[in-house]
Formats: sequence, C-alpha cells, structure tokens
Amino acid sequence: MRTIASPVISKPKRKSKQNNVFDAQAFLDSAGVARKVVQYQKGEKIFSQGELAVSVMYLQKGGIKLAVVNQVGKEAVVAILGGGDFFGEGCLAGQHVRMATATAITPSSVLVIEKNEMVRVLHAEHALSDRFMAYMLSRNIRIEEDLIDQLFNSSEKRLARALLLLARYGKDSQPEKMLPKVSQEMLAEMIGTTRSRVNFFMNRFKKMGFIRQNGGLHVHSSLLSVVLHE
Repeated sequence: MRTIASPVISKPKRKSKQNNVFDAQAFLDSAGVARKVVQYQKGEKIFSQGELAVSVMYLQKGGIKLAVVNQVGKEAVVAILGGGDFFGEGCLAGQHVRMATATAITPSSVLVIEKNEMVRVLHAEHALSDRFMAYMLSRNIRIEEDLIDQLFNSSEKRLARALLLLARYGKDSQPEKMLPKVSQEMLAEMIGTTRSRVNFFMNRFKKMGFIRQNGGLHVHSSLLSVVLHE
C-alpha cells in the first residue's frame, strides 16, 4: 500500500458551459478536500469487516471486491466495483463498523475522504451531493435487482448478468469490454452456485461467441440475449 500526498488547490472546478455534466473526479482532485490517495496492489485489503467505519472511499481506477464472511467462515462476494464507484459510504448513515471486507482485485488507486469532511463537502457543494445521491440511488436499485436475480433467475442467467455488470455493460458505446481478472470461484460466490456450474456455463458462452479469451476475458454485448431469454 502506497500513499500519495494530495495537493490542495484553493478553487474547485465546477461545471463548464461546454459540459453540463459535473465531474466528481475533477472536483475531488482539486477542491482542497481533506483526503489522501492510496495505491493498493492486487490482493491488498483496503478495510476489513468489523473495523471502525471512519471514511468514504472513491475508486479512481482499478477493481475492488466487497465480501462478507459469516460466523462459520463462509465468504460471499456482494459486489465488484470499478473506477468511478464510491464505497465505504455506510459511515455517513450511522454505520460504526465496516459490514464487509474490501480487497483490491487489480492494482487500484483509492481516494480516502474522512467522514466529517465528506459530510461538509456534501453540504457545501450541491453538484457533488447531487452526483453522490444519484450514485446511491442507482446502487440501491442494483441491490434490489441482485436480490430479484438470486430469487427468480437460473444460475446461467445470473452468471450472464454478473459478467455484463463486471464489463460495465451500458456505460459506453463499446460493443465488448475486457474484464478484470476474476476467478471462477469468485464468480460462483457472486451468483450463489458452484465453480463447476460456472465452468460449464463459461464454456457454453465461449462456444456461442458471447465471451472470448485473448489476453483477458472479453464480454460481448450479445451475452445480453441470455439474460433476456425466457
């Protein structure tokens, strides 16, 4: 883990006339917010389940796994996050300890913002608070969709949806994306099935041209047909 000192600039960047979309990354980089940037290598823990929750994190780049372990030691992966995602935000809602463990699954750059400073900035900068609120609402919708997926869909559909989400399907116009290195064991934990079932469906997806291995796992948007198929 390597911490990088962050320069403080007096005036924050705001919306420009040419671009009406508020750039949360540009703001967090330049607003003089009391924060630090920390670099994590693959496999390093960012925080652990049960630790005090005293800060909010913003993933600048890389990949993060959020996992929960029960009393008998069984682990469940609850989310895989990518660049542009917030996490650890439970502390803003009165969460005193971390409910999950966050681990870097690729080399990652994380902006760490102290809880009190995040609260101050959200009150002071309405553009950032709007962006943060929109993110949290979309995260809540995602959680509801995940629950419905687990309750009503087959393991094949759950795997297809998980791969599309990992590829950040719909985030841009590119027809296919390369996934971070996610093991079949991790995919099995995410969708609630066995590794052997994941391996079976992955081989099927390859034969059908939905995914391919070429320096990494590429997911084609046509995989959506598996999710939509009744």
